[in-house]
Amino acid sequence: MGEIRLTAESIQYIALFENMTRAKILDCIPEEERLVYVVKQGDMGLAIGKNGENINRVKKALDKPIELVEYSEDPVTFIKNAFGPVSVSSVNFTTKNGKRLAYVEVPNKEKGLAIGRNGKNIEKVKMLARRHHTIEDVILQ
Repeated sequence: MGEIRLTAESIQYIALFENMTRAKILDCIPEEERLVYVVKQGDMGLAIGKNGENINRVKKALDKPIELVEYSEDPVTFIKNAFGPVSVSSVNFTTKNGKRLAYVEVPNKEKGLAIGRNGKNIEKVKMLARRHHTIEDVILQ
């Protein structure tokens, strides 16, 4: 696992989410336009709740869009989870100049979704991969 430093703001968001959903949160990245939570493996159902009740209650309380990523010890599974609805065909790792890189293959028709508006989706995946699995860069293929 990489090094995760939580800010006071992140800790407050985590406490609120855990209190409202009873799901265990491992990380929270507050961004201007959204909150990204890393949920403990197996707690995704609790985080979302029946018919999305839990996640919607938290969204309403915080008045911000929320993205959930389920944690996995396995970096391949974690990267696939971080891409969300995008179909990831394969994830391959290599080391260049002492840095660990992940090459991720996605279907051409889903590349736009994988990148996101202004690159926000791929940046989220890169940040999470760096924080949780010490992967320096994620490259789309």
